[in-house]
Amino acid sequence: MNVAAFVPSKTAIPYYAPGGNEVALFERAWAGQLPLLLKGPTGCGKTRFVAHMAARLGLPLHTVSCHDDLTAADLTGRYLLKGGDTVWTDGPLTRAVREGGICYLDEVVEARKDVAVVLHPLTDDRRILPLERTGEELAAPQSFMLVVSYNPGYQSLIKTMKPSTRQRFVAIEFDFLPPEQEMAVVAAESGLSETRVRPLVQLAGRLRALKGQDLEEGVSTRLIVYCASLIEAGLPTREAVLATMIEPLTDDADVKAALVEIARAVIG
Repeated sequence: MNVAAFVPSKTAIPYYAPGGNEVALFERAWAGQLPLLLKGPTGCGKTRFVAHMAARLGLPLHTVSCHDDLTAADLTGRYLLKGGDTVWTDGPLTRAVREGGICYLDEVVEARKDVAVVLHPLTDDRRILPLERTGEELAAPQSFMLVVSYNPGYQSLIKTMKPSTRQRFVAIEFDFLPPEQEMAVVAAESGLSETRVRPLVQLAGRLRALKGQDLEEGVSTRLIVYCASLIEAGLPTREAVLATMIEPLTDDADVKAALVEIARAVIG
């Protein structure tokens, strides 16, 4: 299980460029003790947004990257042997409920089905976390917030979130920023000038148009930042584009060749 705990400081707020009213929605959801669902394509800024908001609000952030083997026990905790004794160890969700802060479950639909059962009592007016193994029933403090995310375009082919779970959340839909805004973000993150970033964003737009045809996913903003960072570090543009905006998208030789031709047409 990939778990990260981050306690922000007021001087270290991760850079984030809003694409709409998501900042105000998040702040109101937190103030109202409402759970939040973020949905949108891979690499469009959902995780960065949560990190930004945690730092903005001065809240600890517990991030869990969900996967096929993630169980409810991974989130709540389990008994472990320590020095010959059996000791209960809180999982990241339980720690967040005990201490306050944001628990962020990234790509929540990747987790096993029993995870949804654990989340339900935290996403209604009870705001409790029952721990069957210890007999505890934890009441979430006012400072606790549950945030989950998933990619509906990708997950619709594999897994889905049940309506009974989805309707327990306030939802915000994310998408890639308009080109001018995305250029500003990539330039700020990579240090590459907006003039040199422009063709990279244009290429990303062309490749995103192929999603659902030759590609399962389009180019994420994250990959554009990687590409621009490599160029800023001195790697030739064509090599950087191949390594970050083409190779990660497909293993099919014919598709890859077609993407290379598109890249040549856009960036030269």
